[in-house]
Amino acid sequence: MAAGTSSNVHLHDIPDVILSNIFSLETETRTRNAMSLVCLKWLLLERSTRKSVTLRGNIRNLFLLPTCFRAVTHLDLSFLSPWGYPLLDSFSNPLVLAQFLRHAFPSVVSLIVYVRNPLTLQLLASQWPNLQHVKLVRWHQLWPAAPVGSDLVPLFDHCPMLSSLDVSHFYCWTEDLPPVIQAYPSIATSLSHLNILKHDSSTDGFKSHQLLSITACCPNLRKLLATCIFNPRFIGFISDQTLLTLALNCPLLSLLHLADSTSMSNVRPNLIEDASISFATLGDVFSKLPLLEELVLDVCHNVKHTWPALELLNTKCPMLKSLRLGQFQGICRGIASPPDGVALCQGLESLSIKNCTDLTDKALIAISHGCHRLSKFEVLGCNQLTRKGMWEFTHNLRKTLVDVKISYCKNLNAVSSLQALEPIRDRIVKLHIDCVWASIIGEEKSLKNWSKLKYLSLWIAVGELLNPLSLSGLNDCPSLEEIQIKIQGDCRDQPKPFMDAFGLSSLTCYPNLTRMILDCSGVTGYALTAPVGHTDLSLWERFFLSGIQDSTLNELNYWTAQDVDVNQRCLFLPAAGLLAQCGSLRKLFIHGTANEHLMMFLLGNPTLRDVQLREDYYPAPDNDTITEMRVGSCYRFEDALNSSSRHVPD
Repeated sequence: MAAGTSSNVHLHDIPDVILSNIFSLETETRTRNAMSLVCLKWLLLERSTRKSVTLRGNIRNLFLLPTCFRAVTHLDLSFLSPWGYPLLDSFSNPLVLAQFLRHAFPSVVSLIVYVRNPLTLQLLASQWPNLQHVKLVRWHQLWPAAPVGSDLVPLFDHCPMLSSLDVSHFYCWTEDLPPVIQAYPSIATSLSHLNILKHDSSTDGFKSHQLLSITACCPNLRKLLATCIFNPRFIGFISDQTLLTLALNCPLLSLLHLADSTSMSNVRPNLIEDASISFATLGDVFSKLPLLEELVLDVCHNVKHTWPALELLNTKCPMLKSLRLGQFQGICRGIASPPDGVALCQGLESLSIKNCTDLTDKALIAISHGCHRLSKFEVLGCNQLTRKGMWEFTHNLRKTLVDVKISYCKNLNAVSSLQALEPIRDRIVKLHIDCVWASIIGEEKSLKNWSKLKYLSLWIAVGELLNPLSLSGLNDCPSLEEIQIKIQGDCRDQPKPFMDAFGLSSLTCYPNLTRMILDCSGVTGYALTAPVGHTDLSLWERFFLSGIQDSTLNELNYWTAQDVDVNQRCLFLPAAGLLAQCGSLRKLFIHGTANEHLMMFLLGNPTLRDVQLREDYYPAPDNDTITEMRVGSCYRFEDALNSSSRHVPD
């Protein structure tokens, strides 16, 4: 039939193979669910092409477990409710439940699961012997009498095809992993991805001998992420010899991420002490890792005069695309006409520089000339940089740069940071700045359009207001979809808030903003009765959340403030009342605890469909006696939330 003529060709006439490929390209869950409602054929096609499923809901409601996703290869069980409760303890015969999960998802080769006790892995690992990728999650404390490595033994016993292991969110001792890997040499040899990068600052890093013991058993590793000890005053610190031996043990690495254990905390960097790492050794290490594509060295102790070693990255690691350096000094001199140091890494697409005390505007401009492919750039704690230098940097990279983070730089407050980004204002997609308003008054503020900005991340000190954000030059962001706000500071040293609200109502100027992460986990105060003259956290919570009822948010992740003296992070009455009034909110995830009667307030919100308490911080409350929301409370709340009497608009 000639092109352009009318025909009776229907969408169903598309060959099934092509239609199946179209379905496979769509990954957004709600979109796929909507596609499945078109007709029975599309329903069956959607279910047969779904490769990833994250289960929510209560594990006791087995009759709701879907059995139509037979082709799913990636299964996430870490968000089942009650969150953090032992997965198989809800049944008198837990083996039957494990078998039922295998029957529903027979093709699983990738698994994420919350492992509260050893029984979980003992029963689940045997159900999927073909598992290749496993991520373990646990924020609760260890069983006191558990032998070293006992949590991991069932996994290695039953999954001989294991090639990827992620324990970055799994609380365990650093002594647990090396003996297990040594005991299973065939699995260790087949491991290509190992993530032992701990995300809680309370965990010690791996000592030098532990890291070398692991890498000696895993010669085929392609991706290694680990928390280490770089402080030379500590026993087992990472030295020159450690790095050289690691490179010899794992020559196939394409990703190497080594971070000091203190890099995960909010402690100010140690700018005085030096690490026991020389630039000469770094050059030898780079020479032994020719396949590197991503390198992270966040040392938290000074590594000086590094520009000669970084020059070797361009020739010795020609495939390097991403580089992150923490407390490396002298990365680029910026004084010679040809580029030097890191500026010679012409293939870089992502660069992060943290706590480089001698990074100047001239060096930054030299980097922009040498690394002309950069699409992502982060600069943290570099106090010699100015607005002029950053403007020149972004101007030189205006054709490629779309993701920028500027934080803890003394000369770059909110307004000056935004002015420095003017050359890429119409291109930038992702942005982080610090909300430092000290010099906002009196500066020239141009209210211009940030047409492509979709993600905005902010840091703000406790007691400061969010309202000046729109006045600083970010008032017109028509594409902004998600915002993350990190509030940090000690309320115990602060007077009572002088304003009624933090300023969330000012976010209504962003018409497409639907998702927010409000992170108050860095805020400390008095959870119980505050001393005379001080304000407890409930009033601060009212201050932070006032105005949220005016927002158009669909999804909110809320990290509650904490009282470190009693290890309590909980939702208070003002927050429950304000969240219940957020009329567009569909998903609410509270990272903390709450009383049952306060959770019941949320049922007054007619649009809420998915609510969960997640105690994903260490140490998570260990039993019912030290948490307000107990297992029975979760059951009652979820029954009420999912009651047929609640008509939730879809």
